[in-house]
Amino acid sequence: MKHKTEIRYLPFDGNLLCTVVSRPAEGDKFPVILYRCPYEKATVDMTDEELILRVENEFSRFVDAGYAFFFQQCRGAGKSTGDCVPFIYEREEGLALQKYVRESELYGGELYLLGGSYTSLVHLVTAPFEDDIKGASLESMDSERYGMFYRNGFFKISLVGSWHPGVYKQNAGLTIDWSPEQYLKKPLTEFTRRVYGERVENYDDALENPDRSAPFWSTKEGGSDSRNAERDTRVPMLLTVGTFDTFTHGVLKTWENMTPRARSISALIVHPYHHGGTAEEQPYCFENGELAQGFPDFDLRWLNYTRGVGKPPVPPGSVTYYELFGGGWTTGDGLFRADRTVAYPLGKGEKTYTYDPEKPTRFEGGLTHNFGGTKFMAQPGREGVVTVFTDPLPAGARVGGGMKLKLRVASDCEDTCFYVRVGITKKEGDFSLRDDIDQLSNHFPDYVPGTPVDLEFDLDPIALQVGEGERLRVDIASSAFPLFVPHTNTREPFYTARETCVAHNTVFLDVCTLTVGFN
Repeated sequence: MKHKTEIRYLPFDGNLLCTVVSRPAEGDKFPVILYRCPYEKATVDMTDEELILRVENEFSRFVDAGYAFFFQQCRGAGKSTGDCVPFIYEREEGLALQKYVRESELYGGELYLLGGSYTSLVHLVTAPFEDDIKGASLESMDSERYGMFYRNGFFKISLVGSWHPGVYKQNAGLTIDWSPEQYLKKPLTEFTRRVYGERVENYDDALENPDRSAPFWSTKEGGSDSRNAERDTRVPMLLTVGTFDTFTHGVLKTWENMTPRARSISALIVHPYHHGGTAEEQPYCFENGELAQGFPDFDLRWLNYTRGVGKPPVPPGSVTYYELFGGGWTTGDGLFRADRTVAYPLGKGEKTYTYDPEKPTRFEGGLTHNFGGTKFMAQPGREGVVTVFTDPLPAGARVGGGMKLKLRVASDCEDTCFYVRVGITKKEGDFSLRDDIDQLSNHFPDYVPGTPVDLEFDLDPIALQVGEGERLRVDIASSAFPLFVPHTNTREPFYTARETCVAHNTVFLDVCTLTVGFN
């Protein structure tokens, strides 16, 4: 028998946390990998033996490499008792697991952190890290809690909005009446009672505070326990994310904000897909694009490297990214930096459209702020959407860095918003690349209806090669449902608003430009 595996029910705060412990059959003390997970509803009725088999099948390669593996089900998930309430208990329970391992008979003096998405966050909230934590491989997650809920004050329906109902008190037998349309009902002060059948305090607090500077976001419930966990890290971290991941924006910003020393010992990999890292449900299957294809056992190899065993899967101190449509994997600064920029005009004249919050325009594909990856864009000519095309880009050119979109707009309402989506014309369809959303009151709190004003959007970095005759397409609208909660066209906070207004919004194309970086 290669492994010895058992289940331990660890007491903490009046609950028992189900923890599967797997280790090599030979030896007494080991480097230990920690993994904590809330996605365990399917294991509730499993026997202990069935759960052990499942964990061994999924994580045996780490034990084969000489690690002891501690797999813990979060409070209220799987066989762990209590209620699962996202974000609330993870720091204390994560630190308790670390303490338990340090005192256990298996502890060999080294801890390693492994996770993806929320299973990365459960480690980030335990920062600052003790000296015995030697390495971490963390996929598809950053430590900025505000960004999980909002973009420029717009609640992300298809991020937290769709995820939270699936994990909240998952073993409590609640009947949760969730759908994106619940966010169209007013007022949202009744949202959690209407959907969950009870008030969910930390969710309501988040809905009530769309401003990043609100004191709530400096509380533990608002994410102060994880903020900047990566910025000053002394732990070599391998961060991975997709080009079209719901956390792309946050992870790329995290890398840019890390101290030079923290970056020098860490690495970032950006694959060409969405959350989960596969081509499933995406328009294109890029050759060798999945992490497991480009970098087999990347997580294990990184943890081994931090122990001084073998080479890392990618060079530390660098960004390794996939250049779409011909470039493949490359390491360098071309994702974030452009050698030159070109400003493309977006047309002539002005276009006015009607935006009714009760009938929001729909967009598919979450790109870098919501779940769903990327999709082909809808046919031009939709009501409530202004569509324009640039001149053809140079064939064979390499786009790199972030694009900047400048709009001149006006509205007949005291406040409104503008949603933008940029894509590239391919033979199969117009392929979505980047999007963003912003509201007038973020920049013009005393906006006078009818006044033309300028808005600028800094779109997230992307790298791709341009084909013959391909152009960039820009869609401009004032809603993107079911990605973001629709703007009411009033200055009243969206959380308490009971009424909406119909807006007539104008785009002055003569002075609108899309600036593109090339390498």
